[in-house]
Amino acid sequence: MNRFHVHVNVADLERSIAFYSQLFGATPAVVKSDYAKWMLDDPRLNFAISRRDGTVGIDHLGIQADDAPALEQIGARLKDADAVSLAEVNTTCCYAHSDKYWAEDPQGLRWETFHTHGEATTYYAPNEGAAGAADSTDAACCGPRAQAAEKSVSSCCGTAVAANPPACCN
Repeated sequence: MNRFHVHVNVADLERSIAFYSQLFGATPAVVKSDYAKWMLDDPRLNFAISRRDGTVGIDHLGIQADDAPALEQIGARLKDADAVSLAEVNTTCCYAHSDKYWAEDPQGLRWETFHTHGEATTYYAPNEGAAGAADSTDAACCGPRAQAAEKSVSSCCGTAVAANPPACCN
C-alpha cells in the first residue's frame, strides 16, 4: 500500500518537532539538524518538515510508492496527463536515495511521487539523477520550483487571513 506524503517548510525546527510529535503521538523516525520525518501508520503518512530556503508552509505533497512497479504505475498516469515536470533516477534528497516523478497540479501545487531504496548521509546531492530536465540545475533536491506566479490568497482560511480568521474558519 502506498503512503501519502506531506513536506512542510518550518521556521523553527525544534518547536515544530515538539508540536508534530504531540499531534501524532509519536516521535520522528528521522531527525537531522535541518529535517525531521514521521512514518505514521495511522494515518498512513510520510510527514516531513525541514528548515530550508523555501517559504514557510506546505512545500509539496506526494505519494510514496512501496516498490518500483507501483512508482512506474503512478508515473505512467502522470505522463498520460502530460504532468511530469521532472523524472529522477537514483537521486539523493531528504537523506534518502530515491527514484521520482515530479508534477504540478493545475494550480501549481507540486507533487512528488517516489520510491525510496536507501538512506543517505546528506540532505541532497545537487544535479544528481535528473532525467528529462531542460537544465540540470533545475533538478535540485525537492524537485523544480513551481513556475506559476505567486497567487494572492483571498479565499477563506488562506494565509492572508490567518491572523484574523473569518467565521468560516472557526
